[in-house]
Amino acid sequence: TFPLCIWQCSARAWQELLALLCSVWLWVGAAQRTGPTPTAQSQGPKLKFRLAGYPRKHNEGRIEVFYNEEWGTICDDDFTLANAHVLCRHLGFVAATGWAHSAKYGKGVGRVWLDNVNCGGSEKSIADCKSRGWGNSDCSHEEDAGVICKDERILGYVDSNVIEAEQNQVEELRLRPVVSGARKWLPVTEGVVEVRYKEGWAQICDEGWNHKNSRVVCGMMGFPAEKKINRNFYKLYLERQQLSYRLHSVACTGNEVHISMCPFEFYKGNATATCKGGMPAVVSCMPGPLFTTGSAPKKKQQRQQRQQGQRVRLKGGAKAGEGRVEVLKNSEWGTVCDDRWNLLTASVVCRELGFGSAKEALTGARMGQGMGPIHMNEVQCTGSEKSLWSCPYKNITAEDCKHSEDAGLRCNIPYMGYETTIRLSGGRSRFEGRVEVALGTGSSGRPAWGLICGDGWGTLEAMVACRQLGLGFANHGLQETWYWDASNVTEMVLSGVRCAGHEMALSHCQHHGNSLNCKKTGTRFAAGVICSESERGAGGSRSPWPPPPTPKLPT
Repeated sequence: TFPLCIWQCSARAWQELLALLCSVWLWVGAAQRTGPTPTAQSQGPKLKFRLAGYPRKHNEGRIEVFYNEEWGTICDDDFTLANAHVLCRHLGFVAATGWAHSAKYGKGVGRVWLDNVNCGGSEKSIADCKSRGWGNSDCSHEEDAGVICKDERILGYVDSNVIEAEQNQVEELRLRPVVSGARKWLPVTEGVVEVRYKEGWAQICDEGWNHKNSRVVCGMMGFPAEKKINRNFYKLYLERQQLSYRLHSVACTGNEVHISMCPFEFYKGNATATCKGGMPAVVSCMPGPLFTTGSAPKKKQQRQQRQQGQRVRLKGGAKAGEGRVEVLKNSEWGTVCDDRWNLLTASVVCRELGFGSAKEALTGARMGQGMGPIHMNEVQCTGSEKSLWSCPYKNITAEDCKHSEDAGLRCNIPYMGYETTIRLSGGRSRFEGRVEVALGTGSSGRPAWGLICGDGWGTLEAMVACRQLGLGFANHGLQETWYWDASNVTEMVLSGVRCAGHEMALSHCQHHGNSLNCKKTGTRFAAGVICSESERGAGGSRSPWPPPPTPKLPT
């Protein structure tokens, strides 16, 4: 038998068998090491890496790699957090916290060096990861990958890839109001354009400044359009101020989503005596209908008029200015396929709906899958169109797209400060609690906080509260909150709140005003909410936290 044969084998036979097994083991090991890793370049040319793009912080951006004496990008196909870990270590950061697809930080130029990169996460070099090989890609720059690195440097890391031009980025911009009345009201629609510089703010010289530059700035601030200013008034006013110029010769086309995309030049050294004959750039913007100052009934009327002739809308977003793009064709609402979807096209939608330029163009049904037909595919706007329907696009055939490819977006919207007049107390996390609102100021000059009567409080009101708080969707609207009784705020200040669900703040909803009318005024009957970051969590279908216990009085 076979076991008996083995026992009776000579020592020489055992040696031959061991030699054979060892050779097989060595062959398999070598095959595994030299398998599908076509990009291993440990002995190849030295690689360099950098972050680029707009708008970004120092630890995030489009990832660019220097290979074969040429800078290029990496495609987002099959990109993972493990890839980002390896790349962030190349850049001198300890790890990655996230990554971005679809050229979130803008499209690069030159070659797309790597595609279908697949790292395990522990590789010393991106060249040790699997991929299609250097320069072998079917991607366009619309698919450039970005990384977000943890803001912690590798101990002792010496950055050999410092590129001076990359530090000259305009990451943050603001409008500083100078007219006394304009400082009191939000949104700020007019003021001096200032860019963040070191620990403060610096101005832009307005020599050569035109309406195209203003359009880009207004888009960044959340406004769809610009308007003319009284330059002489500002020139007289600003002559008395100490100024520090940072930029000059800004030359936008008007369709850029961020001023960093425009050609411009930086002042070198001491720039206080520069901009001879000019003055700081001043911009005035036209707010969209949702952000115009005026009475609530007037806003409601404007909204109804706008919706009647509207052929584009956003659905599925928790905040104003974000959602899945839907279009009306043949009296039926449908979605847009995300093929070739980009920031220029998304910006046309944002401005058409009364917001600023696009902050993000979202692919892969990131704002949820729509229903019904898919009306448009490969929409290609230049950025100057008044409507999405004015852009070239392709009709959909049955095999082109699915709802898993529905396009979405996030727009720049004006800062309104709504979140400063609402807060939650007593909850187990920042996403839940009793709702407290600030109405006016107390004797100390600070906001006077109070509670909302729970009578009639429901999901629609909770939706508005969660939106105003910046906490996403509403999971529950609660009429009794005795189990969250942890605040010293005890006075009811608002009752009869009735919302349609689309409002940006509770003050925009109907309510009793100064005449409080609440049947149950005890604090246990104050309104509360549980918010959810995801729409799937809203409505109780997949809540990130268990709902609170059913309110019962202790016996």
